[in-house]
Amino acid sequence: MKPGLDQIKQPIAAEIDAFEIKFKDSMRSDAPLLNRITHYIVKSKGKQMRPMFVFFAAKLCGGIQESTHRGAALVELLHTATLVHDDVVDNAYERRGFFSINALWKNKIAVLVGDYLLAKGLLLSVNNNEFTLLKIVSEAVQQMSEGELLQVEKVRRMDISEELYFNVIRQKTASLIASCCACGAASAGADESSIEKMRLFGEKVGIAFQIKDDTFDFGTDDVGKPLGIDIKEKKVTLPLIYALNRSDRAERKHIINLVKNHQDDPKKIQEVIDFVNSKDGVHYANQKMLEYQEEAFEILNQFPDSDAKTGLEQLVRYTTERKK
Repeated sequence: MKPGLDQIKQPIAAEIDAFEIKFKDSMRSDAPLLNRITHYIVKSKGKQMRPMFVFFAAKLCGGIQESTHRGAALVELLHTATLVHDDVVDNAYERRGFFSINALWKNKIAVLVGDYLLAKGLLLSVNNNEFTLLKIVSEAVQQMSEGELLQVEKVRRMDISEELYFNVIRQKTASLIASCCACGAASAGADESSIEKMRLFGEKVGIAFQIKDDTFDFGTDDVGKPLGIDIKEKKVTLPLIYALNRSDRAERKHIINLVKNHQDDPKKIQEVIDFVNSKDGVHYANQKMLEYQEEAFEILNQFPDSDAKTGLEQLVRYTTERKK
């Protein structure tokens, strides 16, 4: 039986518990409304996989330091800021099963909260002279923004190739996990070469993670309904790109028209899902995902065996072999 997240977390469980307290403190404000909102953010947080990557990477590269806690907090502050802003951009009213900040407090307040979290992250770094960590995470936020804008621009024109798809997910998703691993290594005092290895390891994991995520759109949910969420948002993902590339011109034109103009019609969405499955789009994407997973393991195998290395390996398997 595959280990669950709590089991994987075991070697760094004490550090993660300490981090949770420090992270709450790092968001504290004199404004009561801000404290209410940041308390809500902490309560609705996800599985904490990003801090786990930071702590495991640090443990692998020399040991967890006070700086590692700051690196994990910095990643979470800047990432949370981008999520809050994303929900405003996307008009999204739900995040991880909770109401989004803009759903509860409106867009103006959500944007200001995102700005506040960004500023908190910057100050946490500057006040503690963590300039290397700040550079690593700021570069990731820049890439995430560029990836998002690239996707918006290309989706509008439905002009997307496999190469472009990988560029978008490398920037949008993989850059964040890459920054977690690089921050962990840097916080432990690792040399440039080890930091770069860990950054690349995180990038490969992030790409594998996103490909896996994109395959869920073409299956069914727990009650057997087709998903198709990405199709509704006109997102062109790897299974769809592969299927379109294996089609003749007429079929391609027909499917692109469905995605562009009929994304609110469940029957048309089902037609797109059936089309992708008939062309083995999901199978192809899974093969690509396994290639990136293997490349991540090849990098990890350059480090000596330890419980941190095992933890990272299990974390990679968990993120890429999950069912949802």
